[in-house]
Amino acid sequence: MKLKLNHVSYVANKIAIDIANSSLLEVQTSIDKITKLAIEVLEEDIKKELQIDSKAKQLLEENIEKIEYVRADEKQLFWMIKKQLAQDENFSLSWEDRYNELSHKLLDEMILEGMIKIKVSENQVRNLIFKAIDMYAKIYEEVEDVVFDKIKNYKRKIMVGTDEYELIFEKMYQEELTRRGF
Repeated sequence: MKLKLNHVSYVANKIAIDIANSSLLEVQTSIDKITKLAIEVLEEDIKKELQIDSKAKQLLEENIEKIEYVRADEKQLFWMIKKQLAQDENFSLSWEDRYNELSHKLLDEMILEGMIKIKVSENQVRNLIFKAIDMYAKIYEEVEDVVFDKIKNYKRKIMVGTDEYELIFEKMYQEELTRRGF
């Protein structure tokens, strides 16, 4: 699942909570500081992908006449261009590889900043971080469906896309994630 900027705080909170509750390490700072660092690392990664997306879209737009002339599939071309741009920038599009890279980077930053002291191998702590990210990715759609069904079953009908719907959805989404440990 592709992480989006609006998911970052949830994932970062989960990472911080899992680290604080782990017996694999000793936390030397506040959970808020770990959350803030996780947000920075995750946002940087997502913004990098957004830049690649933007470059790919720009290349498509610059060549739209040629694309239409040969009746090429724009979606397929977008992914081919994105894949090449990502490769050129040494940016992984595989989510499993990215979760792994993010886990490495976050752990390295926490150690460098003196936020944690590890009692076991670094790999075990990386796995803890990886699992927090992966768990969010796996339950995201499930949580979204649960919230959608709850809103659909409201006594009073709320129109999708309205400000009221968005506010209720976000509140219920946060509650459901909190209930699940995020």
